[in-house]
Amino acid sequence: MTQDPTISENIAVTGRPVSGTPVRRLTAGWHQTRGPASLRQHLARYGGLPNLGGQLIAMVTMAGLTGRGGAAFPTGTKLRAVAVGRGPKVVVANGMEGEPASEKDQALLARSPHLVLDGAVLAAEAIGADTVHICLERPRYQQIDEVAHAISERQRAGSDPVRLLIRDLPARYVASEETAVVRWLNTGDARPVLAPPRPSDRGVQRRPTLVDNVETLAHLALIGRFGPAWFREAGRADAPGTMLTTISGDVTYPGVYEVETSTTVGELLALANADIEATVVLLGGYGGSWQQIASVASLPFTPAGLGPAGASPGAGVVAVLPASSCGITETARVLGYLAGESARQCGPCQFGLAAVANDFAQLATGRLQGDSLRRLHHRLGVIAGRGACRHPDGAVRLAASALTAFSADLRAHAAQRPCRAAQRGPQAAVMPIPRRDGQEDWR
Repeated sequence: MTQDPTISENIAVTGRPVSGTPVRRLTAGWHQTRGPASLRQHLARYGGLPNLGGQLIAMVTMAGLTGRGGAAFPTGTKLRAVAVGRGPKVVVANGMEGEPASEKDQALLARSPHLVLDGAVLAAEAIGADTVHICLERPRYQQIDEVAHAISERQRAGSDPVRLLIRDLPARYVASEETAVVRWLNTGDARPVLAPPRPSDRGVQRRPTLVDNVETLAHLALIGRFGPAWFREAGRADAPGTMLTTISGDVTYPGVYEVETSTTVGELLALANADIEATVVLLGGYGGSWQQIASVASLPFTPAGLGPAGASPGAGVVAVLPASSCGITETARVLGYLAGESARQCGPCQFGLAAVANDFAQLATGRLQGDSLRRLHHRLGVIAGRGACRHPDGAVRLAASALTAFSADLRAHAAQRPCRAAQRGPQAAVMPIPRRDGQEDWR
């Protein structure tokens, strides 16, 4: 559902856009090719790979690039941590995008696969890696074929000094977590593991491993070409550059947008023409938070900007809840999905999330067994921070935010008087829930 906003093609390199309008850096030429850019088209658009002679890590650090997969960790710091490790290194380009409400990485790989591969190759050269693993979800056959074709083009051109290998992983929510990706590459099991050690210390084949989201690598490729000062021409001083965001829900123009990081939540909603009757928005994804639009509209869509509201951009998700929808029911659906995606490796995840999801399901229908609301508050207070990975924390964050964002409806549901939207049942569902075949396939 990639949206092609109308804006001058050369603005990405030669000008600074007005905050709140789409920009074209990563998305340059998308409306022209309407498919994966060939290597020839890519080179005509961006030029060849620069010979940086070991300067990339310093350039990325000066640019202030942070990870675009959700954690927003400084990319220069991560590069340096891997580079100083002993022996040969490994790069993992994480294109799993297990977040159901996000399509940005899929859109990027479907339009600019060579930009991602450029970033992976430059990163490998910078840290001393000889292999790049491009990790993609197994059911996305077309995406895998398109990336494989891009790699074949590069192999025929003979331009890359490292091996580029496609890896297809099982489609599970937590399989995109960096320790899960590394574990699968090592053992064939795509479940997270306890850290430390971090992949940067001991990752694939026990080598120091750089795991970066594919959008992060695409930005890195542009910094290598145009420099840190150019990168900082867009965005905020504390969060420079541009980012891809997926806007969905009750909007006229859903899709993937590239915007400056200085863009506010209200400006993002205006870009997609959100319904003026909508009052609540999901920010960050299924491990994010529900927020009242009036409270966050003026805030920049950055970790620091959204921090005072207890929110974060996460995977760049903005999902507008229709005014006619029941937020309690939507949260119950998502929590049920998150509970089902547990790796079953620790109690807080296996038992805690199932219990929280059950409490919300009772609230959604108004058919309560005991004091579900009181029980829910207690459970949310003891689960956070105790999981083997961050999956329980994200689910708790979502559930806790729903108790605040939908407080008026919550009281009615707790009194066994569910709202009309809840009574309409599954046909009124808004948030996407992936279908599973019922098997717990972690391999």
